[in-house]
Amino acid sequence: MSTVAIHNTAINHDDHAHEHHHETFLTKYVFSQDHKMIAKQFLITGIVMGVVAMLLSILFRIQLAYPDESFPLLEILLGKFAPEGRLDPNFYLSLVTIHGTIMVFFVLTAGLSGTFSNLLIPLQLGARDMASPFMNMLSYWFFLVASVIMLSTFFIESGPAGAGWTIYPPLSALPKSMPGSGLGMTLWLVSMVLFVASQLMGGINYVSTVLNMRTKGMDLWKMPLTIWSFFLTAIVGILSFPVLVAAVVLLIFDRSFGTSFYLSDIFIGGQAIPNEGGSPILFQHLFWFLGHPEVYIVLMPALGLTSEVIATNSRKPIFGYHAMVYSLIGITVLSFIVWGHHMFVTGMNPFLGGVFMITTLIIAVPSAVKTFNYLATLWRGNIRFTPAMLFGIGLVSFFISGGLTGLFLGNAALDINLHDTYFVVAHFHLVMGSAAIFGMLAGIYHWFPKMFGRMMNAKLGYLHFWLTFISAYLVFFPMHFMGLDGVPRRYYAFTEFESMSEWLSVNKFITWSAILGAVAQVAFLYNFFYSIFFGQKATQNPWESTTLEWTTPVERIHGNWPGEIPTVYRWPYDYSKPGHETDFIMQTTPLSQTMSSNMPHDFDGNEEAEKIQEKWNLEHNPVNKNEEVK
Repeated sequence: MSTVAIHNTAINHDDHAHEHHHETFLTKYVFSQDHKMIAKQFLITGIVMGVVAMLLSILFRIQLAYPDESFPLLEILLGKFAPEGRLDPNFYLSLVTIHGTIMVFFVLTAGLSGTFSNLLIPLQLGARDMASPFMNMLSYWFFLVASVIMLSTFFIESGPAGAGWTIYPPLSALPKSMPGSGLGMTLWLVSMVLFVASQLMGGINYVSTVLNMRTKGMDLWKMPLTIWSFFLTAIVGILSFPVLVAAVVLLIFDRSFGTSFYLSDIFIGGQAIPNEGGSPILFQHLFWFLGHPEVYIVLMPALGLTSEVIATNSRKPIFGYHAMVYSLIGITVLSFIVWGHHMFVTGMNPFLGGVFMITTLIIAVPSAVKTFNYLATLWRGNIRFTPAMLFGIGLVSFFISGGLTGLFLGNAALDINLHDTYFVVAHFHLVMGSAAIFGMLAGIYHWFPKMFGRMMNAKLGYLHFWLTFISAYLVFFPMHFMGLDGVPRRYYAFTEFESMSEWLSVNKFITWSAILGAVAQVAFLYNFFYSIFFGQKATQNPWESTTLEWTTPVERIHGNWPGEIPTVYRWPYDYSKPGHETDFIMQTTPLSQTMSSNMPHDFDGNEEAEKIQEKWNLEHNPVNKNEEVK
């Protein structure tokens, strides 16, 4: 495999100092082309969007817990959207819509992948920057503009989009369907097109950088699992996001130009609309062709970050490195042929449903491989329970508990009964929402010293973990039982139905658990922003990790390394190697410096180093020495 190092020795320390000296505030912090600063921009924007989404969820949880009570404060805050202190039913659907949209796309996709792909790909591969720093900057600004447009919908007269985060027609295709189908929906569509443009620019950059800008010695099998996950995630995004744009463009045509891609046989006020021949099921196919790969666009970066965190803090090599890579590749391929399990209730041909059911159950295999490998890495490790490690273990917990319920929903016969119930809400939020958020938080705690040169407060990190972990299970675990009892999702109130009103007390319990989880995030936000300015200064390699990013200086340098970029000699998980004096060996340490701990597999493809090791073994092998004495 070829290894290409560009922007390498040609840029020396003086060049960096000269460039750094002439940076203005705008070029350093606003229109920066430095991948590390762009990573911070993605992260902080993602945190702000996450706080907004969290507050929206608290609002509609209060409605579900106290559907018949009035809260005057709501009317003061929301005006006509909460008449007499109760949420308007249309606005309730808008809250659910924007909450889901922000969390899935703006936090878990852009906030997670945009942050850590930007931060780690050049640093862990040994590159000065991304393949196209300018396009990287544009990627962030498209994302920021998309975020502003999405939030601006709260300030228009008709309110935000209100067709659910999946924006199914006809609610999304007919502007007169409900208030949230008007201008708010149009802005939602514009925002998402800009968002997809951002993701495509980022994805192309990530793939190009991984393939073309690795430093000397960094072949594909020496890349950390983080890079494998970002690389494959970018490929999935490049192939699937354009399909969402196609669906959105056709939807705009139906909304504005009288076409009938998704509309047919619809009556409004007793009058038939002229649209004929379309099918809302077509939109579902197009949406879920992105929508299910999107689950792995969210999960794979979180799994990659967790692999690094668990190996580092277990002080053990990651178990089954090649199996982990092949499982990521398997997930990448299979993610494109399982979208139909979201559509079992659309009346699809049972044979086709059976095909999607089989592929859905098969994709559980590579997911299980990752889970078993995490557990094997933890087994008998010399574990350091840092906040990052706790959040990484938390991800494994959610991935198991949420993944097991996926077996229910992947089975067509069971899914037809459970599909529109709270069982799906529970599964989705555990396996995708909670797991991915915990992976993101593990990454923030672990790489915070690399981003900001300071350490976060560990005690506040422990408090944040335990409150968040406990509240997440208290919120989502009871929803499984609500779903099994047939409680439908997306309903504004359950008090109209005697069979569902018995779950009102559970809804109150869930709401107060959600408020506990929201309060826990205050500890994180304080810890994060306080530590940026006043945290303990970090050392160059505070976690004693082996990968390349910890060889760069603590202070920010646009170009990452002063002088020559280091050469890579070994894989990224040389922890607790027998015969070595320390429990970690950096990737930049030549094999000739670790003669007492080298193993046969270290020399794969390197015959010259293998001969040197054999000579050293003959000279230092005590058996040979005894024979010589005799």
